[in-house]
Amino acid sequence: MSGPAAWLARNAYASVLRLGTPAYLWRVWSRGREEPDYRLHWWERLGLYGADHRRALQQSHVRGGPLVWVHAVSLGEARAASALVQALRQQAPAMRLLLTHSTATGREAGKALMRPQQGDLQTWLPYDTPGAVRRFLRAHRPDLGVLMETEVWPVLQHQTARFGVPMVLANARLSDKSLRQGLRLSGLMRPAVQSLQTVLAQTESDAQRLRVMIDGAERPTLQVCGNVKFDMTPAPVQLLLGQGWRGAALPGQPARPIVLAASTREGEEAGLLQTWQEALSVARQVASAKDVAAAVPRLWIVPRHPQRFDEVAALVLSQGLRLSRRSQWTGGLPDAQALDADVWLGDSMGEMPAYFAAARVALLGGSFAPLGGQNLIEAAACGCPIVMGPSTFNFAEAAQLSEAAGAARRVDGWPQGVAVALAWSASPNHDDSVAQCLAFAQAHRGAAERMARLILAQVRRPLSI
Repeated sequence: MSGPAAWLARNAYASVLRLGTPAYLWRVWSRGREEPDYRLHWWERLGLYGADHRRALQQSHVRGGPLVWVHAVSLGEARAASALVQALRQQAPAMRLLLTHSTATGREAGKALMRPQQGDLQTWLPYDTPGAVRRFLRAHRPDLGVLMETEVWPVLQHQTARFGVPMVLANARLSDKSLRQGLRLSGLMRPAVQSLQTVLAQTESDAQRLRVMIDGAERPTLQVCGNVKFDMTPAPVQLLLGQGWRGAALPGQPARPIVLAASTREGEEAGLLQTWQEALSVARQVASAKDVAAAVPRLWIVPRHPQRFDEVAALVLSQGLRLSRRSQWTGGLPDAQALDADVWLGDSMGEMPAYFAAARVALLGGSFAPLGGQNLIEAAACGCPIVMGPSTFNFAEAAQLSEAAGAARRVDGWPQGVAVALAWSASPNHDDSVAQCLAFAQAHRGAAERMARLILAQVRRPLSI
């Protein structure tokens, strides 16, 4: 699992990170200008903890149940972790949760999973240097570590092995691109992967690529369990909120159908807006001829990253389109000015299920640029059909299965995507598509329960009191 070459690679990597610590902290602090949570408890990234966290640690250790550490790097992983954590608690009621993150959106989403009265703890993942990781492990003493999806860190893996902490990679995925990158750094990454105790892959294709990284080593054991994102259940209150948005209309006019651009990434909105302008012009002419101007579709853009909300708002206005921002709605419902707008901007956090529930159809962000796409499973669980672009390598099997189930359609780019979305939104068979989405999401549930059982088998202390 390790040798002189691995030792040299890991130490060179750690030395570079030590030297880069000031730049890393400056980057974190700079991101705090737009997302202030980055500046909260920043010292935890160095494995240093304030008085409040130390008291919470003492109280948590007194409870005595096994401490299961789950790392959910960002928003998507934190959402996926919610289903897994729920399954872990069902199977191990005495479990204490240690939840770590790397991004502000992930940490904010993770708050909903916390049970402080049960001894749960939340902190930043330490920077991947030996000192920071050792301080983190000595302070928290986890009985088991669970990394979500792709998060494997060389120093972290080496130190957890030294401390005797079994590590599991859950809901694991590995694209062809990530495999090529990992093989280029095989002296560093292969020992890190081989130090894992267990890998629970989403698909057989992911498992095959992970086997290449494992390279015949005895560890880790590898099993295909499915994708825990199918086990995410939209909150009923969110679905009701979205349905309210869907039915909102000016007095005496019908509600305008909503086409959602979900989790868009940098560079995508410009092409979308240009295409939308052209489609909107045609739609207005048709609607005017029928004297039902309110039936012209409305575009709702939800950027993936909150620091881009203002940038996307400015882009929409520069196109001469009337804009309304979700964050400015008094009481949570659109006012008359919002209902008269051409474009809505989804600049709130934690409301993605409501956005999907409001839309007739959604365009999948990250798939119209070579970025691999975003999670389309949540849309299906909310009954929202998806139009996806050509790039879906992050969710390759889910994209293929959803298309086969009639829950999604693939297009070559924005012109075809907008045309398909508008036609699908107006289809008299739209209700059938909604039913196909819900059936697709339901058919693939169960991964969280399977993973929880295999994860808890690694814990050495009693799981119940």
